[in-house]
Amino acid sequence: MTIYNDQISHYISSLFAGEDSALQQAREDSPKLGLPAINIKPEEGRFLQFLACASGAKKAVEIGTLGGYSGIWIARGLHPGGKLFTLDKESRHAEIARAHFAAAGLSDVIEVRVGDAHRLLLELSDQAPFDFVFIDAEKTGYPAYYDWAIVNTRLGGIIAAHNAFRKGTVVGFGQDDADSELMRQFNQQISNDERLISTIYPAGDGTLISVKVG
Repeated sequence: MTIYNDQISHYISSLFAGEDSALQQAREDSPKLGLPAINIKPEEGRFLQFLACASGAKKAVEIGTLGGYSGIWIARGLHPGGKLFTLDKESRHAEIARAHFAAAGLSDVIEVRVGDAHRLLLELSDQAPFDFVFIDAEKTGYPAYYDWAIVNTRLGGIIAAHNAFRKGTVVGFGQDDADSELMRQFNQQISNDERLISTIYPAGDGTLISVKVG
């Protein structure tokens, strides 16, 4: 049985997820500037880009900007004229991300909004429906973020949420942390939702992916 590991991760990335200078800068500089070193992996970013492109996305939302690494991948998958709204509660994160978006030539494509994500999402509801939503923020907020996304995403739109595996703890690998049971319950909840066709992309820490069908 093939087991996903760092060698396979590198193999996929070397073929399909090569980083240009802007992506490399966003990934490498963020921890140097004091941000947590919790970026998605390059092959996860490429998959988000793939999903955005394949779904014909022009209007996208990202919940959890961090240093902008995932945002660059998503924005590059949007169809011409597309727009990504990315949300973060930390103004420092937003400042760093804006610099990285500018270096990638995406300042006109990506709008960073700062504040409580629940409030910011209510404000964005006026611009629904969206084509693509990516959630990568505090795990306690995932059920509410997903509920918002289901209401505000078009039929056939994509909703994705990172850390579905919670470092493997959802299936008993390693020691549970505060979010392990939250993610187990969340994954189960989405699997039972008949408005969605869902699965988990198993690279990195796992990305739960849903297509809205009802």
